[in-house]
Amino acid sequence: MKKVHLKILALLLVAALIFGVLSAGVVFAAPVVKLGNEVLLEKQMHLVRGKRVGLVTNQTGVDGRGRSLVNVFAEHPEINLVALYAPEHGIDGQAKAGAYVPSTVHPTLGIPIHSLYGPTRKPSAAMMAGVDVLVFDMQDVGSRTYTYMSTMNYCMVAAKENNKPIVILDRPNPVGGLIVEGPVMEDRFITFVGVDNLPMAHGMTAGELALFFNRKIGADVKVVKMEGYTRDMIWQNTGLTWVQTSPNIPTIESAFGYMATGLGEGTGIYMADRFQWIGGKGINANTFANLLNNAGLPGVIFVPELINGVGGVRLNITDYRMFNPARSGFFALAYAKQLTNFTVPKSGSTAASIVMFDKIMGTDKVGQWLEQRLTPQQILANYSPGLNKFKEERKQYLIYGSATDFIRIRVSGRFVYFDVEPFIDKQHRVIVPLRAIGEALNADVNWNQATRAVTVRSEGKTVVLTVGSKRALVDGQERFMDTVPVIKNGRTMIPVRFVSEYLGAQVSWDSTARTVSVN
Repeated sequence: MKKVHLKILALLLVAALIFGVLSAGVVFAAPVVKLGNEVLLEKQMHLVRGKRVGLVTNQTGVDGRGRSLVNVFAEHPEINLVALYAPEHGIDGQAKAGAYVPSTVHPTLGIPIHSLYGPTRKPSAAMMAGVDVLVFDMQDVGSRTYTYMSTMNYCMVAAKENNKPIVILDRPNPVGGLIVEGPVMEDRFITFVGVDNLPMAHGMTAGELALFFNRKIGADVKVVKMEGYTRDMIWQNTGLTWVQTSPNIPTIESAFGYMATGLGEGTGIYMADRFQWIGGKGINANTFANLLNNAGLPGVIFVPELINGVGGVRLNITDYRMFNPARSGFFALAYAKQLTNFTVPKSGSTAASIVMFDKIMGTDKVGQWLEQRLTPQQILANYSPGLNKFKEERKQYLIYGSATDFIRIRVSGRFVYFDVEPFIDKQHRVIVPLRAIGEALNADVNWNQATRAVTVRSEGKTVVLTVGSKRALVDGQERFMDTVPVIKNGRTMIPVRFVSEYLGAQVSWDSTARTVSVN
């Protein structure tokens, strides 16, 4: 059997050798994503242990095995679940869109289920009184108008007002983290269906949105990151099973159709078949399909179809990675205006007179552009400056990179994920977290705070490294490095160069998958 410390050393050396020769734009076969709720239970229990927990969730709050987080928390010996909070559609996701959701009591746990879509949409002081920490876990669909993220925002505000921490258990953006599209919400039109200055498609996870929201709120927010997630993933890459998020979004296909077919509020242009069809009276289905199919929208074919005698098109998504739901929606709306000359809903000068169409658009300018009969290309060009400004601003809140941003490491067939990513130091050496790899290989890794030394033991072999020192001990023999171990975000980071002469494991590099394998 190969010596574990040699495997570690060989791994680090190969990472150094391959750094800088990785081709951009490579797409790898995605690993199964570990959700934030699973990472919490495995590695970050200190956030909830010994505290009275209030859980903001619904039927989408499940782990990777499909188990309800309500049940998981209730059965966990170290979690004191004292309250639940339900968003739009209720704790079970069955209430219709916009329907009043009453507060109630959980039938078996006997704890309150506070409605956040009834008399109030923000947890009141009374709802927060018996809670030490709020935990949020719900699946979003990637659209500004979907209200679950608005509920998260309001919960953050309540946490701030009541001096309570809030923990966000992160989940994937199902339509991916690369598509950012649409006009950016203007302050005047901020409501529960558009809670912050976001474009229609924001390309962010719940955790990233929480950090973005918090620039205005200032709450005590902790985001529990996913493992194995990269922002170029769509839902189909994650290995997770889709759970119906609301009555009209039972499938991932409906989630992708949401922004493409659901933007016509008050215009007479509407969606059908759970966001798989868009049309309206006066539309010639064939003409509508031809306009859309000739517009250069990638990843989708628009199929002409009549529903109850009304003309429209059905989405046939041929490439979910290329398909841009929000852009397709604005194109569909602009072409529908050309074909029917529908009346554009208009807001008045007061907050009470703002129409739902403008709330959804985040601005009254889209309505003006439609009235001017602008082409969809002109509309896109008009909102692009604000969108590009948002794209720059959001960069500081992103917590996941794309697959091409980092090297993946697989030890004995299993991927190792880091809460602190490898980096290049000033000496141009790759610096990698030691403990995660050591533990993956069943090595004994110990940290001595007094001496600031980390010791790795396996099969009678001992390696000792000291933070800030070029000196190291390998089985008691002195060795020297040309750079030093460091501490970053609480993790000991080891320089690769240290082990250049100790190869011994079977190490391979897959350039297509950008993966180092150690066996």
